[in-house]
Amino acid sequence: MKQLASLPNVKKKSPSTGKAGAARLTRNSKIIKTIIAAIQEKKGELIISLDLRKINEAVADFFIICEAGNPNQLKAIADNIENKVLEKCDEKPYHHEGLQQLQWVLIDYVNVVVHVMLHETRKFYQLEEMWSDAPGQEHNE
Repeated sequence: MKQLASLPNVKKKSPSTGKAGAARLTRNSKIIKTIIAAIQEKKGELIISLDLRKINEAVADFFIICEAGNPNQLKAIADNIENKVLEKCDEKPYHHEGLQQLQWVLIDYVNVVVHVMLHETRKFYQLEEMWSDAPGQEHNE
């Protein structure tokens, strides 16, 4: 325990500002643009971003939600998001889940959480309605 106490309390520096602490994202942030482009590249449908920054209970600054037509496309979209964000933003997801069942894949980049869902799953869970206080923006080509 003594070893842990001796470690310096260092906060991660934001790549965009160079200052300690996480940078506040906007819809124009590189990671958000990269995620949306990665979804569009694999023909994801009904893409929407929800701005959660003014909602105190929110677990992230933004949700990005989209649909895939089938499990294979869902996996292709999720893989493309992770590859493009790593390549262009040098970030790996903090957490992801759903790659086994391929009904709903969640990719958590801490401030941005991506939900790639099959149509039936999206219709059932209605995330947009659950977070209806958040301003949404469609990103369909």
